[in-house]
Amino acid sequence: MAKHIFVTGGVVSSLGKGITAASLGHLLKARGYKVTMQKMDPYLNVDPGTMSPFQHGEVFVTDDGHEGDLDLGHYERFIDENLTRESNFTQGSIYQTLIAQERRGDFLGGTVQVIPHVTEAIKTRLHRIAEQSGADIVISEIGGTIGDIEGLPFIEAARQFKKELPDGDALFVHVTLVPYIAAAHEVKTKPTQHSVKELRSLGVQPDFIVCRSDHGIDEKVREKIALFCDVAPGEVVSCVDAPSIYEVPLSLYRQGFDARVLAKLSLPAMPANLAPLRSFLEAKEHAQGTVDIAVVGKYVSLPDAYLSVIEALGHAGVFHGRQACVHLIDGEELSGANVAEALDGMDGILIPGGFGQRAFEGKIAAARFARENDVPFLGICLGLQAAVCEFARNVCGLEGATSAEFADEAAACAADGDRARRAAANVPLLIDLMPEQADVEDKGGTMRLGAYPCKVAPGTRAFAAYGSELVYERHRHRYEVNNVYRDALTKAGLVISGLSPDERLVEMIELPDHPWFVASQGHPEFKSRPTRPHPLFRDFVGAAIARAEGAAALADEQPAEQPAEQPAPGSESE
Repeated sequence: MAKHIFVTGGVVSSLGKGITAASLGHLLKARGYKVTMQKMDPYLNVDPGTMSPFQHGEVFVTDDGHEGDLDLGHYERFIDENLTRESNFTQGSIYQTLIAQERRGDFLGGTVQVIPHVTEAIKTRLHRIAEQSGADIVISEIGGTIGDIEGLPFIEAARQFKKELPDGDALFVHVTLVPYIAAAHEVKTKPTQHSVKELRSLGVQPDFIVCRSDHGIDEKVREKIALFCDVAPGEVVSCVDAPSIYEVPLSLYRQGFDARVLAKLSLPAMPANLAPLRSFLEAKEHAQGTVDIAVVGKYVSLPDAYLSVIEALGHAGVFHGRQACVHLIDGEELSGANVAEALDGMDGILIPGGFGQRAFEGKIAAARFARENDVPFLGICLGLQAAVCEFARNVCGLEGATSAEFADEAAACAADGDRARRAAANVPLLIDLMPEQADVEDKGGTMRLGAYPCKVAPGTRAFAAYGSELVYERHRHRYEVNNVYRDALTKAGLVISGLSPDERLVEMIELPDHPWFVASQGHPEFKSRPTRPHPLFRDFVGAAIARAEGAAALADEQPAEQPAEQPAPGSESE
């Protein structure tokens, strides 16, 4: 039977519960245990798929097509396991299931209540992930902060769940803030004491307390927290801000956190293999120089909106011995008039995925700048669509080429379903719905979500990156490259380097006469790992580094400007 670890948070949000949980998962896997992870979100949205990235950050997609919380990305990168839809559920999804059952009459006229119905549904999900994953240890992070009213059913369900298991089969880790008060020149434990008191009032005694702070937590402070929170001093763990999130597992390991967790779970602490993580951190520390990558998007005010992209660029940079410096560029502010000024000096340009017309013209301007100036380019999802529209406009002569998602005519016709009227508008829709999607009113029914196969054409840059003729990438989009224009694009020089196995869907494109210009309809960033960067990111960053080195070498070869001759003292000069 699987052991269970529940991770809760106190005092404030954004403490890093996800990183703490993922770091513990990494350590337990390094000790030879099969680990899986789960995020329980108390909000009432069914999933994050329809939530604004400005509020919630990126939507992470699993192989089986679940749109999940961004913490799933941390989990996958830290424990190097592909998670499933069982790894994330919300209070909204629980209520949706229960209400559907109630409408069907499944409760035989009984009153449906938070206890026992909501809590039982949550416990069912906890049992199900353990059974389906076959994990030795399940780590479940409860979103939100202790004291939030919406989180109460999850805390109660976890309390009941632990009580129903044999002793030693479940434990609680509580992550709290220990703030430093500059005026007093000391860290303060009172917020942690109050947070633990709140948790205990709900019937949960934490087994471990992880103290987040920007200052060190010395032994005296740990003893004080232990005394007031009814744990042993060794069960109070310091988690101080680190230069890299990947250093957190080693910090926890040095304090014996994972060994103590295993002891509480009555499991042997087998030797930990941390060599891959140490090698990555050593390579990161010794990275020489930087490579400048522009990420042209529309959610740039919140970097978490592009979290997996930024992480994947970092992994690739370390692989090449460089630090990837990511510059978030607002596509809304870009145009043909200022794109050169905005992107001048960038070693590579990446256009990430997204939805909606806003910033699309700026992305097209960025794709054109990359194409015409031989700047290495990687397009992802909407980035591929921008690259195709730009090529159609400026190489194929298809003026105004765009996506059906954005065309005003398409929007007007979508209201009455008159596709013929849209075609009559004579707007070149390079990106469109497939014919079988046209009459589907529920947009969710037209989405391609999760891993799909792609045949990679030999002799292409994509094939050189993957080294395989069949790959799988995760998708999250509705519109496809319009096959009506496929011949025009290829005759003008665009290479379709990836197709679906039935050859109906364009999966990847590239330009042959360019240092490195590749775009994918999938989202390769979701599969990148610190010790194993994704092939497309690896080769894209490699090409960007080659460009940077070439520019530096060219600058070194330029003769230094000779100072103007100064007239000899006393001589006449004009």
